Amino acid sequence: MSPRFLWQHVLCRRPALALLVLLACALSTAAQAKDTLIWLLRDLPPLSIFDGPQKGQGAIDQLRPLLDAAMPEYEHTSMRVNRARAMQMLAEPSFTCDPMLLWTAERTKTIVFSIPSLGQVSNGLVVRQADRALIAPFVQDGQVDLAALLASERLKLGIVAERSYGRLIDDLLKQTPTERLAPHYGNDALGSLLQMQRLGRLTALLGYWTEIRYQAQQQGIVTEDLAFYPIKGVDKYQFIRVGCSNTEQGRTAITHINQILRELRQHQLLDFYVQWLDPQQRDAYREDAKQFFLAPEDQ
Repeated sequence: MSPRFLWQHVLCRRPALALLVLLACALSTAAQAKDTLIWLLRDLPPLSIFDGPQKGQGAIDQLRPLLDAAMPEYEHTSMRVNRARAMQMLAEPSFTCDPMLLWTAERTKTIVFSIPSLGQVSNGLVVRQADRALIAPFVQDGQVDLAALLASERLKLGIVAERSYGRLIDDLLKQTPTERLAPHYGNDALGSLLQMQRLGRLTALLGYWTEIRYQAQQQGIVTEDLAFYPIKGVDKYQFIRVGCSNTEQGRTAITHINQILRELRQHQLLDFYVQWLDPQQRDAYREDAKQFFLAPEDQ
C-alpha cells in the first residue's frame, strides 16, 4: 500500500487517530518554530554566582527563571562568557541578551537596552590596608579623587577588561596611559586581580564592594585587610539593565522584558539584592530605592 493511500485510509477509517496525529505534528512544528534566546552570563557576585555553596543564589540568578517563565514564546538557554566575549556576541546579528549591563552611549550602537532593573551601590577603589598611605593625599571626606590619583602615576590599577564602570570612571580610564592599567580578560577576572593585588603586582582595583567581598572570601583573602573608597563625582548607585542584540528579535524581546521588569523590580528583584548587603545598610537602601524609578525615562 502506498504511503498516500495509507494516509487516506487512516483519515477515512480512523478519523480520531488522524486528528491526534495532526495535532501532534502541529505542536511539534510550533515548538520548533520558537526562537532561542541566549542569555549571556558571567560570574558577578552578588548578581550571579556560578560556583560554591551559594551557586545560583545571586540576585540575577533568581530573576532569570522569572523572566524565562514570563516569556514562554522563546526557548531559553544560558552561556557563560567573560565580559569581552559578551560584548562581541551582542554586537553580532544574533539573538542574545545580557541581564547585567550598564548603559553607555557607545553601547547603544549595537545593543538595545531595557528600562533600569536594579540600582546597586556604585563601583569604588579597593586597596590593601597596608597601602592606604599611598592614596591618602587623594582622599577627602572618605572619597578618592580618582582623576588626580591616576594623573599622579602612583599606582597600577586593576580593571576587568571591557567592563563599564560608569561614564565618569570610563572616561578617566580612556585618558589613562595603558601602562598604568592592568586589564584582565578571564572568566574569574576580579578574583585574579585580587590575587595580583595580594602579591603586590598592582596597587588598587576597581569594583563593587559586595562583589569584592565575596570574591576575596573565595580567594582566601581577609576582607578586613582591604579598604574600599567611593569615587569622587560618582553617584551613590549605578543602575543595571537588560541589553539585547540590536536586531528585530532583540528589540521585540526588550519590549516584553520592560513589561516584566515593571512588575518585578520594586519588590522581588529588590529583595534578591538586599539580602547581600550588610545588615546595617539594608534599611537605608530600601528607603533610597523608593526613588529609583520615578524619572519618566525609567517608566
